[in-house]
Amino acid sequence: MRGHEHSNNDLSGTVHGFVVQAGSVQGGIHVSGGAAREEVPPPWQLPPSVRITDRTEELRALEVHRCRATEDGHPTLAAVSGLGGVGKTAVALAWLHTLRPEFPGGQLYADLGAQAPDGPADPGEVVGRFLRALGVPTGQVPPALGERVALYRSLTADRRLVVLLDDAATAAQVRPLLPAGRCVTAVTSRRRMPGLSLDGGHVLHLDPLSPEAAVELLDSTLADGRVAAQPEEARALVLLCAGLPLAVRIAGARLAARPRQGITAMVRALSEEHERLEALAIEGDHDVRAALDLSYQGLPPAAARLYRLLGLHPGREFGGPVARALLGEEAVDALDALYDANLLVDVAEASGGERYRFHDLVRLHAAERAAQDESGEERRAALLRIGHHYLANARRAEELVEPERDSLERDFEPECVVEEDLGQRGAEAALDWLEGELPNLMAVVRIARPVGAPELAWQLTDALWPLFPRRKRYREWHEAHQEGLLAAEEAGNEEAVCRMLTSGALGKLASGAPAEGLEMFERAAASFQERGDALGHARTLNYRGLAHQRLGRPDRAAELFARAADTLPACGDLRSGALARFNLADVAFSQGRYEDAVVDAEAARLTLEAAGDPYNAARAAGLTGRACVGLGRLGHAEAELSAALSALRAQAAEFEAARVLGGLAQLSERRGQPHQARQFYREALSLYSSVGRSESADAEEARARLAALEPAPPRPPDPEGPEPRPSGEAQGDAGE
Repeated sequence: MRGHEHSNNDLSGTVHGFVVQAGSVQGGIHVSGGAAREEVPPPWQLPPSVRITDRTEELRALEVHRCRATEDGHPTLAAVSGLGGVGKTAVALAWLHTLRPEFPGGQLYADLGAQAPDGPADPGEVVGRFLRALGVPTGQVPPALGERVALYRSLTADRRLVVLLDDAATAAQVRPLLPAGRCVTAVTSRRRMPGLSLDGGHVLHLDPLSPEAAVELLDSTLADGRVAAQPEEARALVLLCAGLPLAVRIAGARLAARPRQGITAMVRALSEEHERLEALAIEGDHDVRAALDLSYQGLPPAAARLYRLLGLHPGREFGGPVARALLGEEAVDALDALYDANLLVDVAEASGGERYRFHDLVRLHAAERAAQDESGEERRAALLRIGHHYLANARRAEELVEPERDSLERDFEPECVVEEDLGQRGAEAALDWLEGELPNLMAVVRIARPVGAPELAWQLTDALWPLFPRRKRYREWHEAHQEGLLAAEEAGNEEAVCRMLTSGALGKLASGAPAEGLEMFERAAASFQERGDALGHARTLNYRGLAHQRLGRPDRAAELFARAADTLPACGDLRSGALARFNLADVAFSQGRYEDAVVDAEAARLTLEAAGDPYNAARAAGLTGRACVGLGRLGHAEAELSAALSALRAQAAEFEAARVLGGLAQLSERRGQPHQARQFYREALSLYSSVGRSESADAEEARARLAALEPAPPRPPDPEGPEPRPSGEAQGDAGE
């Protein structure tokens, strides 16, 4: 398997096993040598508006609050609460869409999933998505929540944008997602959120529609004169819907599909459903459930079955290919029928492509119908079709990103697979697809063991490997490998156990938990040795060395790197052996043994160039150059450092480029060129900051050396005036 190894808390490059990068940017927008940042268009993520009725006062209250906050120089925050189906999101969207001309900075949207099957969304993951939407390259999104929030607030301080945080669970979930400056944020939740008042929020509670407004909504849904012809029956129908816009629209959609049916028949049927569902009432949701049952009963058989099966989908959103994987080509018409019945929400405008989701009450209803109308075996088969569909497409994405990777075997039923659109941009498009589907992919990992398919957990986790280090998805990295490890252990698959241990341990190193990573590497090493896998065991030598290096044990790290450098080539892995030798050189450099560092780094570079690994070859050249500065071989140092900087900039490896700039600065110091040295140090510090590494040891050293080189501040003028010069002394010095 291909991957990358770094030293100095920076895992990246390519090694047999795994790819870990802590300081390089893979794609996106880059800062290189002071070049201008690529212009990123504003994000426009809000879903489309839907028709609303009789919400004039609510919209006016929201706008009055915004104007007042603007006059006071504060950001605008509004929290809209109410029953499920009462139209909270519709009101928020109607308001926010009108603000677009005044807020050219863009629109951000997040479904916070208070009612989602996999639990509420993690604020750190959401703010990470916001940062990427605002133009922060994936590799520069900080790993910690606090750092992400600080960067988010900095980026929004002078930007006029609107944010919709939909279906929030708590005020604590919302607070990290509030932008700075004079932005507008709307929050929707079933719960009233008085806590947001402390953050300057205006709390607005939506009541159900009045009967008159609900009748107006029904009339606009039908648009065929039946409401005017049967006003009393229309009023009775909307009363049964309890004034909830969702229930009115669902009932109206069913009537619209039956133009010859009178409203009276609908009233009679809905009354019967009310009585049946009364025991299921939750906060008034029985009104929606009654309408849902009637709509479900009127669906064509294929659409009804797709509705049930999609109710089992473990994630919040799904694309058309998933529906086709469940039902074949019949799914195309079935999706149209579900959409026409107001049972599906089209989210394509917000997320791109063919995407749908259920309102949370509709999803619950669909899952209930699946439990009632599908056997246990049929439900399990549907979940496996969903899982195999995602696994097969994740494998396709994996092959686009790392075509030579030695991955675990993938088991899936070919008939369950419909190819997803992975875009036309090769590896980057494949990574975008993996990241966009990550909530669904993680949901499949979580359900694999409960549905009796543990192999799905570790195989999907392994297929996700190219995403985790490149897009810095540390939380999912840890969770997926933990679940994959449990599944592999329960199944007794030692090959999968070792893969979950080693790739999971690299995630621990990348996120700053080397002790946990070392424990996992050592367990994998013991398993490789017990099974007689010499190559697998040799690779763990290098990984364990990296863990010891991060734990501040350079001598133990050097011992392991030396063993790996000798053993890996003997096992046929020349490239990984060269990376181990590079890591050995790095330890020597940190200990001031510059001659040893040059010997090992140059040997590593030659092998890495022959292996077709220009990134790590450039890192080795940079280390050689820095060591030559220490040895006083300034001409050789300049050649190596200049070549390394050019190669690393071409690959947007900002962290490594910053380290080389530090070497060039020290070279300039040795040559008595303080002005040039200061320029190199400032550029290096800018790059460290751009990749979230401004607190690293390298950055601290650059900052200290720059401070020592800064010229002393000018002396304050003497309040009594300058002393008179002797008559023959020059007045002024043009040379300074």
